[in-house]
Amino acid sequence: MHNLFKSDVPPPLAERMRPPSLDEFVGQEDLVGEGKILRRILENGKLESSLIFWGPPGCGKTTLARLIARAVDSHFEHFSAVTAGIADVKRVAAEAISRLTLNGARTILFIDEIHRFNKAQQDAFLPFIEDGSIVLIGATTENPSFEVIAPLLSRCRVFILKPLGEEEIAKVVARALADPAAGYGGRGIAISEEDIRYLAYLSFGDARMALNALEMAVQSVGRLEGGIVLTRELLEEAAQKRAILYDKKGEEHYNIISALHKSLRGGDPDASLYWLARMLEAGEDPLYVARRLVRFASEDIGSADPQALTAALNGMQAVHFMGIPEGKLALAQVVVYLALAPKSNALYAAYEEAARDVREHGPLPVPFWIRNPVTVLMKDIGYGKGYRYPHEEPDAIVDQEYFPEELAGRRYYHPVERGFEREMIKRIEYWRGLRERKRGKNAE
Repeated sequence: MHNLFKSDVPPPLAERMRPPSLDEFVGQEDLVGEGKILRRILENGKLESSLIFWGPPGCGKTTLARLIARAVDSHFEHFSAVTAGIADVKRVAAEAISRLTLNGARTILFIDEIHRFNKAQQDAFLPFIEDGSIVLIGATTENPSFEVIAPLLSRCRVFILKPLGEEEIAKVVARALADPAAGYGGRGIAISEEDIRYLAYLSFGDARMALNALEMAVQSVGRLEGGIVLTRELLEEAAQKRAILYDKKGEEHYNIISALHKSLRGGDPDASLYWLARMLEAGEDPLYVARRLVRFASEDIGSADPQALTAALNGMQAVHFMGIPEGKLALAQVVVYLALAPKSNALYAAYEEAARDVREHGPLPVPFWIRNPVTVLMKDIGYGKGYRYPHEEPDAIVDQEYFPEELAGRRYYHPVERGFEREMIKRIEYWRGLRERKRGKNAE
């Protein structure tokens, strides 16, 4: 392990408070508890296969990697995918091969934020993992199914780490306040247990965020005679506001828009408002949300409430006109309307069925009688011949086929007995009844 204290300037509190042993590690009991797999690896001192730790910030990914490196008899290399490139991978790989050849020592390579490596960079160290010269431990906040190439993923065991609970965060903070060597023990810092729990609440399961806020609060007070008193107001100022875990390009983005869509579909205006707020307060593009609401209005409501599409489009126009924060309420109004509107996916299903016929049957020719004869030649060869103009008929309807011959009689749209689609059913039955009566008269 390299020395973290390379200068007279001490590392940040969060770095100083990394636990030196698994006994001091907080959280992830399902992975490091008694008899669990990562504890067994640490106790046995052997790591043969590569690992990927997937979890939110500040949940212990880097700490676990370092604990494994200390427990396993191997050389440890650590770099971040933010600053490293293919040249660094090749250098580490060459040194690992040399180390393995000379003294049989394996190399553990820890790559923080591995999701930031592109495909070519991930491909670069795949051969060295394959031949065993490198054992990889990757850490990522993004779903490795999307961010790690399949060949690499298939050679790694993925461990999912959870956000720390508030009690676990409070334990980490209390330890930092009591530790006289790495933390603030003996500094005369006064803080209530209630405010420690409040700091844990502000941290959203991120131990690093809690320790950074604590450090900022202590530094902002400085040295005072009689000790330092950390008040709730001081902690709030140090933490600024609770950061919301949300990556506009990552998995959480898709998880939350899915939650909004399903809450709307389920008719729950309160849950829908919550997921809307989760996106907007995290800085999501409001026009992206508005576009998804327009899509929902057609996909899940359709003709059950024809005004739903109008409401969604009005909301999008309001956001475009006013921007944020004023446009938030317009989107909230749309969300509540869509959640409480009658639901039908009949239009969605109808279009999908029509599109399937298009794919399966290809570009069937348009029947001649509904082609427009815009030139003399087109008229001479039969364009428009046999077309019957509905406005010249009683009830403005004719018994005429508009499908290509291969699809004659197809029915895609099947409205449901909800909302305005009840009226659509009546209209369909009315028009079909008129056509059948005309068909009967023509047969006579």
